[in-house]
Amino acid sequence: MVRSGQTSAIGDGEVSVNEQETCNAFVLPALDRAGWSVDQIRPQFHINNGAISPTLKRHSVARPLVADYVLEIAPDLPIGVVEAKRTRINAADGIEQAKRYALKLGIPFAFATNGLTIYEIDLHNPQMREIAQFPSPDELWARFTRAEDVTTPLGRSLLRAPYDTTTLRDWDNTYKRPRYYQRLAVQKTLAAMSTGQKRILLTLATGTGKTMVAFQLVTKLRNGGWIPGRKPRVLYLADRNLLIDQPKDQYFRPAFGDLVHKIGGGRAVTGREVYLALYQSLEQGEQDETLFRRYRPDYFDLVIVDECHRGSARADSQWRGILEHFAPATQIGMTATPVSTPDADSYQYFGEPVYTYSLADGIQDGFLAPYRVRRVRLNVDVTGFRPSPGQLDKYGNEIPDKLYTPQQYERIMILLERTDFAASYLTEHLKATDRMAKTIVFCENNDHAHRMRMALTNANADLMRDYPNYVARITSNDGDPGLAQLEEFRKTDSEEPVIAVTSRLLTTGLDLPAVRNIVIFRRIASMPEFKQVIGRGTRLCPEINKGSFDIIDFVEATVLFNDPSFDGPPLRIQTDEADDEGRVTATDTESGEAADDEEVAEPGSDYQEQDGGTFDNGDDGPDPVVTDADLAEVIRDSGRRLYVDGVDVYK
Repeated sequence: MVRSGQTSAIGDGEVSVNEQETCNAFVLPALDRAGWSVDQIRPQFHINNGAISPTLKRHSVARPLVADYVLEIAPDLPIGVVEAKRTRINAADGIEQAKRYALKLGIPFAFATNGLTIYEIDLHNPQMREIAQFPSPDELWARFTRAEDVTTPLGRSLLRAPYDTTTLRDWDNTYKRPRYYQRLAVQKTLAAMSTGQKRILLTLATGTGKTMVAFQLVTKLRNGGWIPGRKPRVLYLADRNLLIDQPKDQYFRPAFGDLVHKIGGGRAVTGREVYLALYQSLEQGEQDETLFRRYRPDYFDLVIVDECHRGSARADSQWRGILEHFAPATQIGMTATPVSTPDADSYQYFGEPVYTYSLADGIQDGFLAPYRVRRVRLNVDVTGFRPSPGQLDKYGNEIPDKLYTPQQYERIMILLERTDFAASYLTEHLKATDRMAKTIVFCENNDHAHRMRMALTNANADLMRDYPNYVARITSNDGDPGLAQLEEFRKTDSEEPVIAVTSRLLTTGLDLPAVRNIVIFRRIASMPEFKQVIGRGTRLCPEINKGSFDIIDFVEATVLFNDPSFDGPPLRIQTDEADDEGRVTATDTESGEAADDEEVAEPGSDYQEQDGGTFDNGDDGPDPVVTDADLAEVIRDSGRRLYVDGVDVYK
C-alpha cells in the first residue's frame, strides 16, 4: 500500500506523519485504487449531534460522533465506514471505534487503517481480518445487499433511488437531508417490501421525524420504479386534521404540487398520486356507499397509517374496516407508542417493527431534548380527603362520608384549592425560570382545564394586562377560537399564548418545539399515553436555544419512568417543598433510578392504591374508599360533581 517517495523513515523505517497526512498520502489513494470515486467518499461524516445532558436550568452538549470516512454506493446510502489512524499508531487501535460507528449507522462493514495496514470488520458474518486492499464499490455493494437480504433487482433499485434533498428547508434555511436513523427506517422498510411483506411497522420516538421518513419513503418508491409503468398511488391516513395538513403543506405538496390531494367533501377524486385523508372523511356517506368504498380495493399501492396506535388499532373498530378494504395495498404503520392490549394490538396487525428508534436513542444522539423532573405531591393526594359529618359542598349537596382518593379527584370530587395551589406553584416556577417559556398543562377533563385556566389567569394578572392571551384553554370544547390559539401557540416566535391548558387534545402528533414545561395534573396509567405527553416537550428548538425541558408532576405519573417498557430514563429528578403560596422552599435532587426497595406502580395502576378497598390516611385505621358504585350513587343523588372549597392544600 505504501507508495515510494510518500513516507519519511525514522529508525527502522517507522513512518512519522499525522492523521490528515496519513489520509492524504495513503488512505485516499488506497480507496481510489479500489475504485471509489471522490463523490462516494464522505469525509468527516457527522453521525449525530452529541448527547445532550440537562444541567440545573439549561443543558450541556457532548462531542458528536464523527466518522473519518463513510463509503456511499449512492448519495445518502452508506455501505462502509473507515476509521483512520496516523501511521505510527497501530491500525488495530481503531477497530473498536470503527465498529462503534458502523453499529450506530447500521452498516455491516467497517475498516480500520493506519495507511500501512487495513483491518476489515464484518458485522454481518462476525469476523475480523487483515486485508491487502479495500473492496471495490461493486464488491462491497454485493455483500451489503446480501447482508440486508435485498436480493432482487427491484429491491436494489429502490435502495439506490435518490432521496429528496433539495425541497425541504430547516429552520436556518439549509436544505434538509435525512438523518442516519431516518435513512435506516427507509432502508429497512424498502428491504421488507422487496421480500413481499405487506404490513410493516415503524416505531420512532416522538419528535424524531416520522413524517420525514414517510416523505422520503414515498420519494424513493416514486424514483425507484416500484410500480412498473407509472408512479405509485399513496394514501396517507390519520385521525386529526393537524396530522394531515402538516405533511400535506410542509412535505408532499412542496415536492409533488398538484399531484397531492386531500380527500374530503364526499367526493372520490381520482387522477392524483399522493392522497391524504382523515378516517372520518372516508367514512362519509351511507354504510354501503361510504366514501372509501368508492375507491377500488386495489386503487392504492401504499397506505401509510400515521399514529397507528390510535384510530384503527382495535380489530373491531369501525376505522379498521378502511384498512381491510384496501388490503391489497402495502400498509405501513408509524407510531412512537405501539399498543399491545386485549382490545388493541399494533403488533398483531402490522407485525414486529422493522426498525425502532427510541427516546433514549434520540437524546443520546442529541436529536431530542432531555428533561428534568420536578415531583410535587400534595397533602390531599397523600392522605386522601374525608369530609366532616354532614359537610356540604359549594352548592349545598351533602358529601357522602367516605374517604376520597386521587382516583376520584376531578371525576366526582373537586377540591378547588388543589387546583389553585398547582396554579400558584407553576406560576412561581415560571417566575424563577422564564415567565415567557411555553408551557402545556394536562388536566383531567375540560372542566378541570377551565378551572386551571381561571386559577392561572388570576395568578398571572400582572402579565395578563399586556398579554390577554397569556393563558388559553385549548380543548375539543373550544372550537375554532381554541384552534386559532393553538396555531399561535405552535409558532416558535409567538408571544402568546404562553400557557396552554388542555385535557387530551394536545397529546398526539403535534410539533411544539418551543415548549419548555410539561405539567402533568391528570392521572396517567397508560404507557403509550405517558410517552405521548412527554413527547410534547422532546423536540429541540435551536431558534430559542431550547435543549432541555422540565416536567412538573403533581400526580406521580412519572413513576412510569421506572417501568421496564419506558425507553428513556429520567436524567434529573427534583422533589420540591413549597409553602402555602406555591413558593419552593427546599429541593431534593435524586438520580433517575428507582432504589432497590422503592415500590414502583405497576402499569395500569394509579399510584399504589386501587379502586375500592381501603386507603390509609395516617389515622387510627384504614378508611373506606369511594368505589365506582359509590360514585354512580353520588352523581345520581346530586346530579353533579361535588365542588368543595375551604380545604387546606399544601405540599
